[in-house]
Amino acid sequence: MYKTVVIEYSPKTDNMAQKIEEKANEMLQEGYELITMSITGTAKSILVFKKN
Repeated sequence: MYKTVVIEYSPKTDNMAQKIEEKANEMLQEGYELITMSITGTAKSILVFKKN
């Protein structure tokens, strides 16, 4: 099972990295592992998780 999450507008790199890390840790506790991610031209991140 896969789950996709969008991290909203984060123009500063360190802020975006923190949000990604927080979401990855949150999803890990729910049994999902981050398998890939993409950053859009509009400063959003798309994270794809897979159920362990």
